[in-house]
Amino acid sequence: MNKEDAKIRIAKLRVSIDEYRHAYHVLDQATISDAALDSLKHELYRLEQEFPDLITSDSPTQRIGGTPLDKFEKVTHEKPMLSMEDVFTLSEFGEWFDRIHKLSDASTFFLMPKIDGLAVSIIYVDGLLSSAATRGDGRVGENVTLNVRTIESVPLRLKEAERVEGSKGRRVEVRGEIYIATKDFKKLNDQQATDGEALFANPRNAAAGSVRQLDPKITASRHLSFVAWDLVTDLGQTTQAEEWEILRELGFKPTPDSIVVTTVDEIQAHWKTLQKKRDGLGFWVDGMVVRVNDNATFDDLGVIGKTPRGLVAWKFPAEEVTSIVKDIQWFVGRTGAITPVAVLEPTQLGGTTVQHASLHNFDEIERLDVRVGDTVVLYKAGDIIPKVKGVVGGMRVEGSKAAEMPAACPVCGSSVERKEGEVAIVCSNRQCSAQNQEAVLHAARAFAIDGIGPATIATLMDAGIIQLPPDLFRLIPDDFNGLEGFGEVSANKLVDEIRARKEIPLAKFVVALGIRNVGEETARDLARRFRTIDALMAATLVDLTAVPQVGAIVAQSVVDFFAEQHHRDIVASYVANGIQIVAPAVVDTSKLPLTGKSFVLTGGLDTMSRDEAKEKIRALGGDLSESVSKKTAFVIVGTDPGSKFEKAKGLGVPILSETEFIAMLASL
Repeated sequence: MNKEDAKIRIAKLRVSIDEYRHAYHVLDQATISDAALDSLKHELYRLEQEFPDLITSDSPTQRIGGTPLDKFEKVTHEKPMLSMEDVFTLSEFGEWFDRIHKLSDASTFFLMPKIDGLAVSIIYVDGLLSSAATRGDGRVGENVTLNVRTIESVPLRLKEAERVEGSKGRRVEVRGEIYIATKDFKKLNDQQATDGEALFANPRNAAAGSVRQLDPKITASRHLSFVAWDLVTDLGQTTQAEEWEILRELGFKPTPDSIVVTTVDEIQAHWKTLQKKRDGLGFWVDGMVVRVNDNATFDDLGVIGKTPRGLVAWKFPAEEVTSIVKDIQWFVGRTGAITPVAVLEPTQLGGTTVQHASLHNFDEIERLDVRVGDTVVLYKAGDIIPKVKGVVGGMRVEGSKAAEMPAACPVCGSSVERKEGEVAIVCSNRQCSAQNQEAVLHAARAFAIDGIGPATIATLMDAGIIQLPPDLFRLIPDDFNGLEGFGEVSANKLVDEIRARKEIPLAKFVVALGIRNVGEETARDLARRFRTIDALMAATLVDLTAVPQVGAIVAQSVVDFFAEQHHRDIVASYVANGIQIVAPAVVDTSKLPLTGKSFVLTGGLDTMSRDEAKEKIRALGGDLSESVSKKTAFVIVGTDPGSKFEKAKGLGVPILSETEFIAMLASL
């Protein structure tokens, strides 16, 4: 291809790639597969390498570039990035609302979720991204341009706003929030755990830390997102609502779930709506922003200190509070692990009354030095399970004593065990009733039985109707007669649901058994290797350790589990109650292109999750391994790889980048 043809092709590729990027990251529409988009990007990259003088700053290939910085330069904002007043109750909000009406004739208000991320200002000159800076102290921030360029939802070139003539040819400043979507935060922490790194405490800290990485490649690996919430430049907008439309036309995604209302009742209703749906929004929010919609009125209201009068943040119920530890109790789980729980003075956390919080294990109690009578800080892990974050210093009651590890199971009184090298203490009685109750619940979830939870299981067990997981499958509607909360219709519905779940894949059945150290991934590997539950029960340590990804600890757990007659009886009871265990489909791997090849993954992948990459390899006959050896066929290296990358280089094992891996898959 000559240079003129390449120039035409490059221009078309850039337009197409940007349209697909905008559809996916701004409009939430997947108009092309990830693999196809990667192919277009790869073609663009090759053409630009062949004709480097055709590279421009707004090319999709230039999102990540440059060497790591030594430090961040300071940037002075032309217009200060102000903070907001916080209110926490309807009464406090009412005071703000009344004050606004006394000072102005504001008639409409703009509402938007307050995303818990990092505020930044982005400058465009002649339509091209020129610079980006953090809020800092409101007047002086840090230059994070290279890092912001890596965020796919930030356009490198503005679109022309239809309602603003010549919008691209002006200096345009847009402000908004950088955040990590909850799904990407989970992937990030999963990767951290896989690489043996410390987990991030919450998405906001992860986003802030990612933006302040001196190496933009690390930032790019974190999959950050951006929403715009302020168009600073005057492009003719008269209201906040008009700003939203202009921001969309320029190529940004404004903060979603934003509306215009007029009354306090409407404002409160939307605040409640956002609070109810916050877990499904896809990002962390800690409240709702209420802003005077009319821009002229907003400006006339002025600023008090560092906060504009015309907007306020109505915060959701606190996610971190303090309480007093009344007692430390121990609870028994399905594997017999005995877990400490702090009994607390009732307190509100995240909109619910909290009276208990997890302390994880005895080592955690010792690390935190939590004692009865201590004042502790509570937080919600993933907005669900309250946990103790730490002890408030200087408030310990006189004469308090350190907690002691229980010598016996709090439920059945049997002795407890603690294996060398493990943190959990375990009830030695494998038929402990508390273990059975948790085992039934675990099995119900593995069988995907809807409508049965801890309360129902406890009721059935207390009534002597069921004792073990297989007993669920011999339930009849008459068993529920006289049980609180169950009528004829609800009893029939639950029994029908259970009977509909009598067929289960072997891998799911292995999960349902609740074998220690055996999760879904390992269960799948075991199912593919042994194919029947009888074969798995008969497997020796040698048989088990021959399975890829099954090490000595997992193998010993499986052997120990089936060595107990109690567990063999449970399997037999499942079969007797009509459970059909389905073997995995037989796949002739002899003709698959990756048969006999072992792959190791390290680092974060941009275009797919690690699980998706593994499935692609397995579908083509390949095997996965967690460790690198001379037998490894390929090591796939993503962003921010771990020690496996270095080991692969030392052993001379072939290394594939994500792009090369995708190209290899496409060629097979």
